[in-house]
Amino acid sequence: GTMMARGAVRDVARAMGFPYDTADRISKLIPIGAQGFPMTIDRALAEVAELKEAYEREPDTKRILDMAKKIEGCARHIGVHAAGVVVSPEPLTDYTPLQFDPKGEGKIITQYDMYSIDENGAGLLKFDFLGIKNLTIIADTITRVKKIAGIDVDYNTIPVDDKKTFEMLARGETADLFQLNGDGMTRFLKELKPSTIHDINAMVALYRPGPMQFIPDYIARKLNPSLIKYLDPALEAILKKTYGILVYQDDLLMMAHKLAGYSWSEVDKFRKAVGKKIPAEMALQKEKFIQGCVKYSKWSEKKAKEIWKWIEPFAAYGFNKAHSVSYGRIAYITAYLKAHFPEIYLSAVLSSEQGEIEKVAETIAECKRIGIPVLPPDVNESFSQFTVIKDDAKYRIRFGLVTIKNFGQGISTAIIEERKMNGKFTSITNFLDRVKDKNLNKKSVESLIKAGALDCFGEDRGVLLANLELMLEYNKENNSRHADQDSLFGAMADSSSVPTLKLISTPPAELRDKLAWEKELLGLYISGHPLERYRATIDKNGMDIRKALDTIKEGASTVFAAIINEVRLVQTKKNETMAFITLSDFSGSAEAVVFPRVYQEYRSMIAPDKCLAVKATVNSRNNEKGFVIERIKGL
Repeated sequence: GTMMARGAVRDVARAMGFPYDTADRISKLIPIGAQGFPMTIDRALAEVAELKEAYEREPDTKRILDMAKKIEGCARHIGVHAAGVVVSPEPLTDYTPLQFDPKGEGKIITQYDMYSIDENGAGLLKFDFLGIKNLTIIADTITRVKKIAGIDVDYNTIPVDDKKTFEMLARGETADLFQLNGDGMTRFLKELKPSTIHDINAMVALYRPGPMQFIPDYIARKLNPSLIKYLDPALEAILKKTYGILVYQDDLLMMAHKLAGYSWSEVDKFRKAVGKKIPAEMALQKEKFIQGCVKYSKWSEKKAKEIWKWIEPFAAYGFNKAHSVSYGRIAYITAYLKAHFPEIYLSAVLSSEQGEIEKVAETIAECKRIGIPVLPPDVNESFSQFTVIKDDAKYRIRFGLVTIKNFGQGISTAIIEERKMNGKFTSITNFLDRVKDKNLNKKSVESLIKAGALDCFGEDRGVLLANLELMLEYNKENNSRHADQDSLFGAMADSSSVPTLKLISTPPAELRDKLAWEKELLGLYISGHPLERYRATIDKNGMDIRKALDTIKEGASTVFAAIINEVRLVQTKKNETMAFITLSDFSGSAEAVVFPRVYQEYRSMIAPDKCLAVKATVNSRNNEKGFVIERIKGL
């Protein structure tokens, strides 16, 4: 890895003894570069007026940036390809120098980089092993289903024609599914109404830039079989399952074999030419394919050329069928588990996404949409991860104790093990008496209070917080007393010295404080929502984010209330500031663009946690529907 613009500024400022705030302020003025177009300090100075002004007026900023320019681009550290595994026919040291991974995990890595190690350099084979977290989610769900519902699920024997699963997909309930989520894919699935696993496999292959243009045709042919047609009857056997549309690279290879008489070794060369998009090789293959169709299928040259012209554009986007079917299979299993065990599946998804606040928020929104309560952590019910609780045949999901920010696994395990051994905690005093762990300190108790994990004792969070020092003093004296009892004379201690805990009465915490604490420690609001105060007005307006995206035509305007979750500022080519913001409400969240003129007018309002009335135009970006902000008003 090399010294990039922002990193170089931070490293230089630290080495030169400048305060962290100084480095942080300067580095944040440098925009993040795009892939293939890394940001440089010189480019940032040219594009960001505020940075240039600081450079010209502030001696410290000038000194830091001048020094950072000198080391920018230099090697900074050694990184390791996440899934790149090098294979050698003989001891690796015959081909490449080796070293240990600098992270100290005992892994052995090559000293040559990714470009020097393969066929163009040392000549070694390099595998990229793909890990999909959805496999972990599936395994975790199956384990939880057995434990909670007492049902054995074998993913190898899940029926691929499950009616409930396909009905769920046809309704567009695709949130948290592998490959099938997102506005664009969901919209197509609702139109398609998939009924077989082949539909899912095909959508996985088609939903990419290029082949996406054929999705409407695929949907139309499925819904109206009279539209299915083939350039030649011989193509039907190959393309029947995809309604006559060329979807997979493998179909192309079967055409070369069955229609143009290619041997399997020649088919493999054809595959390489198509896969690597080599123009010269494709030109040779064109001639070979056309002549093969004339000779082997007895077609006219005109017809053979017509077939080639039809398949040629496909070479640019052909998708490997094995890959698509493998992905389709995993996608279907996630859909099956969500359709049959929604609470358990979504709790497994939440546990896998722990720490990814935005994704956790999206999954919780999906839980609420389908009527699954998601509750704050609780020392009497929560385990480490997100937990499914069953009451009177109804399920609810609890945040896990480790999901609380700055709350470690050690203290979490101590609480859970004590609860398992001696039953639920009956009061705050009982809790402090029984949990004997060095990590039950001011920071951890405060986190439990603010996150709502001690609400089960019937005391308000504000009251507990006001009594925090008193609780810690009680815990300290209590531990000291237990230590004395272990001594020879401990049993003779005066009973009057036994500590007692009496909480001082104080005003309860306001809802907005509770919500702020939850946002700080859990990453999102659980007990309520900052927009709740405006619920009557919002309901009267009748529009929300989800409804706007589903019902408002692209290019049309709408008005709704939302809270800003995240703001990302970028500089335009004209050196103006614009923003990409994440908006959310009771229905869900969406991305919105604020162009420079609008940003300049409303910049004071564009900040995280601001509750706003928004007038916006619905638009699509990267095939995902979102908004372009026109006007903003504070609620």
